[in-house]
Amino acid sequence: MPSIWPDHPVIMGILNATPDSFYDGGRWPDLVARGEAMIEAGADWLDIGGESTRPGAPSVAAEEEWRRVAPLIEALAHRAVISIDTSKAVVARRAAAAGASILNDVRGLEEADMALASGDFALTVVMHSRGTPQTMGRLTSYDDLCIEVRDLLLDRAVRARSPEVALDPGIGFAKTAAQSRALIAGLHTLVDTGLPVLIGASRKSFIGHTLGLPDADDRLVGSLAAAAAAYHRGARVFRVHDVAAHRHLLDMLAAIAADGS
Repeated sequence: MPSIWPDHPVIMGILNATPDSFYDGGRWPDLVARGEAMIEAGADWLDIGGESTRPGAPSVAAEEEWRRVAPLIEALAHRAVISIDTSKAVVARRAAAAGASILNDVRGLEEADMALASGDFALTVVMHSRGTPQTMGRLTSYDDLCIEVRDLLLDRAVRARSPEVALDPGIGFAKTAAQSRALIAGLHTLVDTGLPVLIGASRKSFIGHTLGLPDADDRLVGSLAAAAAAYHRGARVFRVHDVAAHRHLLDMLAAIAADGS
């Protein structure tokens, strides 16, 4: 498979085919048009998901999840690099056959079938999480947060069958707001592994808790601040809802860094 990496900070646009995602569930009636707009705004990859992983979200059957994402993959795979956001091997394999190049598994290849399915992709994103959307809020006890997240991710990364693997610390997944901030502050722990690091902080509740903003609609500035902090600590991929704003931010930061080198 050809390389999927551009020569600038990578923006992964979030395209959720779900009615219940915490920010964009049901917000965009024409998801193909939404995906095309994100590509025009500067998204390098599109992360297409058919099952919400917000705290408390119910599980979705594999057939329903596939019904939601299949039209988007088929419509957009010729326009951008497609990531499938799933923890079900049957959905992953179908997505790869339909044109997806990246597997984004929020359960970090916990299931053996997912590790096997990852061989169908150019890149696997292994994310750190604990429990399920129903239980993860009670699983926030760590002795050494950054080290434990790193060690689990490296353990899971060796399961991947894809040529490349990226690490995602799982901001907000079984982490408090303070722990989510600490993971961004300590991102060098993952960057120092030499594997590319993906950060997914966009509009998440830790921003709301930190800034007193209960409505996700109000969290764009906080999202940009988190992305800037992650960029300066070595993150390479940014999973975001607001593509244009993050494209401008990251391109400006990259230009300043290049002029200073």
